Amino acid sequence: MKGVEKSKSFLWFLIILGAICGSLVGDAIGNNFSFLSFFKNSYSVGMAEPVVLNFKVIVLTLGVEFSINIMTIIGIIVAIILYRKY
Repeated sequence: MKGVEKSKSFLWFLIILGAICGSLVGDAIGNNFSFLSFFKNSYSVGMAEPVVLNFKVIVLTLGVEFSINIMTIIGIIVAIILYRKY
């Protein structure tokens, strides 16, 4: 993609895709190899309970939670490298 403007939305798409693929690979490795079980250990970051706003006419429920493991971080790094290279 030399000479072509890269969009930031494509970068975010690659980062999310890399995180999902990294999580799936980490779970698969952790479940199939007992000595690599630390790959499936994940840490949750975010809100434990969603925030509920009741306005009588509409009810909004807001909440965000990320589950991060080692392979998720590696997947994000690979996605950024691929974005910069191509």
